[in-house]
Amino acid sequence: MKNRIHFNSSENQEVQKEQLFLAIENERKTIGYYDLPSQNIDEILDYSKTFDSSIENIVVLGIGGSSLGAKAIYEFLKPVKAPSRKLFFFESTDPLNIMEILSQIELSKSHILVISKSGSTVETISIFKYLYAQESNASNYTFITDKDSDLDKFANKIGSKIFYLPSNVGGRFSVLSVVGLLPLSLCCVDIKELLNGANKVRESFFNDGYLKESLLNKAIFYAKYHTTYNINCLFAYSETLRYFVEWYVQLWGESLGKKQCSSAFHVGVTPIGLIGPKDQHSFLQLIVEGTRDKSVTFIKVADFENELTVPDIVLPYLESLDTLNGIPFHELITMQSDSVIEALIEQKDIPLDEIIIERVDEESIGQLIYYYELLTSLVGELINVNTYNQPGVESGKIILKEKLKNRR
Repeated sequence: MKNRIHFNSSENQEVQKEQLFLAIENERKTIGYYDLPSQNIDEILDYSKTFDSSIENIVVLGIGGSSLGAKAIYEFLKPVKAPSRKLFFFESTDPLNIMEILSQIELSKSHILVISKSGSTVETISIFKYLYAQESNASNYTFITDKDSDLDKFANKIGSKIFYLPSNVGGRFSVLSVVGLLPLSLCCVDIKELLNGANKVRESFFNDGYLKESLLNKAIFYAKYHTTYNINCLFAYSETLRYFVEWYVQLWGESLGKKQCSSAFHVGVTPIGLIGPKDQHSFLQLIVEGTRDKSVTFIKVADFENELTVPDIVLPYLESLDTLNGIPFHELITMQSDSVIEALIEQKDIPLDEIIIERVDEESIGQLIYYYELLTSLVGELINVNTYNQPGVESGKIILKEKLKNRR
């Protein structure tokens, strides 16, 4: 994994970098996601081996941090590594969506993972009730929750398998915990390599490796200019990253959009997820000629490991595009991203950088996920917010639960 920065990030910031690094080192003592890459995963692997070929589908009941990370990894790998089982996600109380997913699966050939840290997530429990009314065999369910939550008590009562979340790992930082690792392992994703990729970034950052400087520089720049460039666009040049950018939007938005810890000011950097080349024909116009309030990060794949090529044929009236003949598609998409990057550099007032991942595999996506978790924590520290709470989300949940009580 490489990170090329195309904006001025060094303005005598060595003292600030050292202070920021020490703050994250200190935070690492209490925030659990930092050390997930080195966790013991034997229980997950052993449990995965107990599933036989009669289980064709893994069904995740979860929302937000309970689903987006696993979905991002699964969809990233699916085009190049056929999963052993299909993975489905119930993430909405939209009845049309529920019925559409149910039309694709047989419950008798499915295993259902019910994921709720609190054990009282309205969306998750409502869908679980619907499925449980149809299939109440306890062996068809595995629960992932906090120890002693109400959901834990229910799972114990019916005799289902339970995995517990680390108490110091928040939902949107939980993809590298059992929340993401179990469903992925059940679909034969190599979770060891996933954690190995994350660990490479962790080691690089905490042991003065090649990514430490770029992460610190980016975080300081984003924080310093968070009122000027208050929108961050993640422009991923691979369709395999479509759900990764959704994960990033939740991570960035829910972690950084806050009232400051020591003031009454509301701060944050709005995340926008884009996929190239498609969004070159829509959102790029706003970036190039719109308000100068956006920074842009391009994610590129160095090696697609695919030689699909434009045929060497001549089409009447389209001869001007014969320059495409014989070009591999992987080379074309790289040329498209590089051309956009060059065009934005010429503007001189749009901060941008490139992240290059080696290939579409577990190690690469593990690196990318941990990189963004670290970057989020660094920016949160600098703009003086509690990166790990979400009071704006909780207030809506409280109102909803009151509405449900009053309905009865």
